[in-house]
Amino acid sequence: QVQLVESGGGLVQAGGSLRLSCATSGRTFSSYTMGWFRQAPGKKREFVAAVSRNGRSTLYADSVKGRFTVSRDDAKNTMFLQMNSLKPEDTAVYYCAATERLYTSSLTGLYDYWGQGTQVTVSS
Repeated sequence: QVQLVESGGGLVQAGGSLRLSCATSGRTFSSYTMGWFRQAPGKKREFVAAVSRNGRSTLYADSVKGRFTVSRDDAKNTMFLQMNSLKPEDTAVYYCAATERLYTSSLTGLYDYWGQGTQVTVSS
């Protein structure tokens, strides 16, 4: 199993930036495809971005393409989400997730392990 802990959330003005981190422990980090999801109040959890085991393949939701960048550092057992040009509609709790599947996926149900989430609030 793998344990996931998110950090880096906070309050930022529209147009600003934040960098989220997802620190992992347990099984070898490189065994997992990793993803970021978010959930706003009253809404379903939605896919944000994913990165493959080797870091060469990434996948993004249309709503964040060109603004967010997902990456991983296997030496630090950590995944990152660089968020630029933030908008009020990006406000949500952000979760990182892991799956042993080989390929990136936007499907919530394919991820086996989840963190507790970190709050991101973007003010207008």
